[in-house]
Amino acid sequence: MKASVTAHKDYTICKVDDRVYGSFIEHLGRAVYTGIYEPDHKSADKNGMRGDVAALVRELNVPVVRYPGGNFVSAYDWEDGIGPREQRPTRLDLAWHTSESNAVGVHEFADWCETVGTEMMLAVNLGSRGVDDARNFLEYVNHPGGSYYSDLRIKNGRKEPWNVKMWCLGNEMDGPWQVGHKDAAEYGKLAANTARAMRMFDNTLELIVCGSSNADMASYPDWERIVLEHTYEHVDHISLHMYFANREKNTANYLALNRKLETYIDTVSATILQVKSKKRSKRDVYISFDEWNVWYHSNKQDRVILEGAGGWPHAPGLLEDIYNFEDVLQVGLILNSFIRRSDVVKIACIAQLVNVIAPIMTEKGGDAWRQTIYYPYYFASIFGRGTALQLLVNSPGYDSVHGDNIAYVDASGVHNEEDGTLAFFVVNRHATETITIDLSLQGFAGGSVIEHQVMTHSNLEAVNTAKNQTEVAPKKGSGAKIDNGQLTVAVPPFSYQMIRVKV
Repeated sequence: MKASVTAHKDYTICKVDDRVYGSFIEHLGRAVYTGIYEPDHKSADKNGMRGDVAALVRELNVPVVRYPGGNFVSAYDWEDGIGPREQRPTRLDLAWHTSESNAVGVHEFADWCETVGTEMMLAVNLGSRGVDDARNFLEYVNHPGGSYYSDLRIKNGRKEPWNVKMWCLGNEMDGPWQVGHKDAAEYGKLAANTARAMRMFDNTLELIVCGSSNADMASYPDWERIVLEHTYEHVDHISLHMYFANREKNTANYLALNRKLETYIDTVSATILQVKSKKRSKRDVYISFDEWNVWYHSNKQDRVILEGAGGWPHAPGLLEDIYNFEDVLQVGLILNSFIRRSDVVKIACIAQLVNVIAPIMTEKGGDAWRQTIYYPYYFASIFGRGTALQLLVNSPGYDSVHGDNIAYVDASGVHNEEDGTLAFFVVNRHATETITIDLSLQGFAGGSVIEHQVMTHSNLEAVNTAKNQTEVAPKKGSGAKIDNGQLTVAVPPFSYQMIRVKV
C-alpha cells in the first residue's frame, strides 16, 4: 500500500506556540503527594520534591504547567497552602472525596517549577469564590511589595514576585459535577468581572475563560458563544477539554477520534469568529486546550476506591491509567491535530503529568518510569517546535463512527528554521498493511535523514511497568532515505514514527 505527502517550504500554517506542549498538575490522587512531592524518598531535594520525577519532567522540556486544578480548584482556598506547614489546615476535597493536607501550595509548586524549568499557569476559584479572592491571589503572586498580600508573600519567604502571566478563570464551570456550577450567562458575567479586576492590576495578563468540558455537553457550542459575548474583550483564550477512550475495544474507531477533536476545535474557532464579528472587535481570542489525554483504563478501579474507601483518604491512587501501545498511537494522533491546528490552539496541557492519567508513573518510595505515551509527547515537545507545515496527504482511508475516509496515514510536519531541520510525525492506522510513503520536499535545498525513531509492538495491550520499564519504547528506524528531494519511508502497521531531516 502506498501514500504520498507533499511538504512545501512556503505552504505553512503558523509558528507552533511552545505552550502547546504544556501539562497539568492537580491536587488529585497521587499527582502531588508521592508524585512530584515525597519528602521521604531517597531522591527528594531539600524541598521534599522527588528528583527522579523532576529529571523525567526536565527531559520533556515542559513549557508550562497548569495548577492547582481541575475540579479541585472550584472549592479551593489558596490561602490554605501558604505559611508554615504545621499551621496549614487539612480540608475535605469535595471534587474527589478525599482530604487535602495542603503540605504543597503555591510556594512549593513555584519552587518546583523553577527546578524543572517550566512556567506556572495558575487557576482561580470561580466556583465557591469570586472576584475578591482572584484579585487577592494575583496580588500575592505578582505584586513586588508594599501591599497586604505581597507583604504576606514576603513574610512567607518569597521576596520577589513570580510574575505569572497565564491565569485560568475557573475550571469546567459548564459541568454540573463542579462545585459552584453555573449556566453560561451567569458564569460569563462573573468571568468578565473577574477579568476586568485582574486587568486593572496588570493589563498584560493572559486570561483563559472556561469553554466546554467536552464536545458532548448539551450546552455546547452555545456555551462558547454566550460566554464569549460577555468576555470577548477581556480574555485571550477559551479553554477546551477532551478525553479519549476505547471502551468498545474497537481500534479503528478509537484511532479516528482525532477527527472528532478537530471538528471540536473548528466549531469553537468558528464561534470565536462569530462573536468577534458581532462585537466588531479587532482582538483575537485563541484556544487553550488545557486538558487532554487518554482516560478510561482506570474507571472501574476508581469507582471501587471512591465508593469503598470509607471516609476521606489522603492521596489515594486515583485515575492511574496504565497506558498501552495502542495509546501511543492515540497520543501521537492528538499531537498531530494540535500541530495542524496551531493557528488557533496556542496552549495545550496533557492531563496530567505524574501518576494521574499521566506519562510518568511512580511507586511510593520506589522508582519513577516512563509510561508508553511519554514517548510521542517527548518527540513532539522536543522536535515539534518551529513552523507547522501545511502538508498535503494522499492516503487510502476507511470509514468510522467519527467520520468517513479516515486516512490510514496521519502526519504533521514542523520546520525549525533556526537549526535547519524538518520533523515529521507519522501514524499508520492500518492494522495489517505496511504503507510506503513518498514525501516530496519542495522548496527545501538538499536533505538528509538525521534521526529516525519508530514505535511499534506486536501487542496493542503491551504496557510499561516498574519491573519492565521499556517493554514499549522507541527504536532506531531504518530504510528512510532521500533521493532527488523525495523522502521515502516504509511505515509498519499500527506504528508511530518521528523522522528528522536536515535541509
